[in-house]
Amino acid sequence: MKKIIITLVVVLVSNTFFAQDAFDKFDGQDDVTSIVVNKKMFDLMSKVKMDSADKEAQHYINLIKKLDNLKVFTTTSSRATAEMKATAEKYIKTSGLEELMRVNDNGKNIKIMIKSGSTDTQIKELLMFIEGGSKSNETVLLSLTGNFDLNELSALTDKMRIPGGDDLKKASKGKK
Repeated sequence: MKKIIITLVVVLVSNTFFAQDAFDKFDGQDDVTSIVVNKKMFDLMSKVKMDSADKEAQHYINLIKKLDNLKVFTTTSSRATAEMKATAEKYIKTSGLEELMRVNDNGKNIKIMIKSGSTDTQIKELLMFIEGGSKSNETVLLSLTGNFDLNELSALTDKMRIPGGDDLKKASKGKK
């Protein structure tokens, strides 16, 4: 019985950190641009002094406090795109994410998956995969973890200029 409980705990804990390990292999590849922001950086950013009259800036700071990790990987390489797609699909199958939105627009395929929190709009994890279309051959893989509200994402994408931010805005408007 002890072995079963220990095994179960190890599986659950390792599944929580799988997103970090699954996508880390893209960090440092020559044909992949990566942005990785960890909890410590979000904590430091949230301590920046802001004008208390600026409600938009305060809203942004409040959102940052809720984030744990942000990883964005972009590429135009067909090899890296295929590897990102395979990794994302494998992660989606094993992580318990549910589909929020899927769009196919002129060959541009967008999948936005989430792991819900305590309410309909609370998100623990968001995974977005954009496979380039006819105009742009860029592929984007985004992983965002924390405890945040989907409706707050437009503030984050505006301020941080995250690749694929426009697609996240559309998803957050559709979920309200």
